[in-house]
Amino acid sequence: MAIFPIRVYPDPVLRSEVETIDVFDEDLKRLADDLFETMYDAPGIGLAAPQIGIAKRLFVADIGEGPFVMVNPEIVETSGEWTFEEGCLSVPDRFWEISRPSFARATGFDLDGNAIEYSGDDLMGRVLQHEIDHLSGGLVIERLSKAERKQAIAELREAVADDRLGRRP
Repeated sequence: MAIFPIRVYPDPVLRSEVETIDVFDEDLKRLADDLFETMYDAPGIGLAAPQIGIAKRLFVADIGEGPFVMVNPEIVETSGEWTFEEGCLSVPDRFWEISRPSFARATGFDLDGNAIEYSGDDLMGRVLQHEIDHLSGGLVIERLSKAERKQAIAELREAVADDRLGRRP
């Protein structure tokens, strides 16, 4: 297992198209292990393969009820609404009040290619939606209002420029 650097905004890999997984082998299991190790080290509660530069349709998560993996996941049902302060490992140290459906149900496959389904309210529903957004090239900042998004992007660009100039630790 290995810990990988997490790609951060504006890295283009976060917006790239990902490949559907059709081979369920030891390499896939090793990738999932690496994702878990990277996620726990960050620390986070979910991590999608594109966030470590791997353009594959896979994410791992652990909201405190035990770790799980979804391969080729799709959201098949949502309902309700829940506003919650949401962050992202690819947009570090930033949090915004984001409204999403409170319930989500997703289908996909486990690491052996067996059909699986996860669903839940509140945090579970949010994690499913957030991670599957990553697999479609989406980022949390796209969930902001136009004005909030414009401000967030300006702040993120300034932070990137400061990092390049060595102004941040």
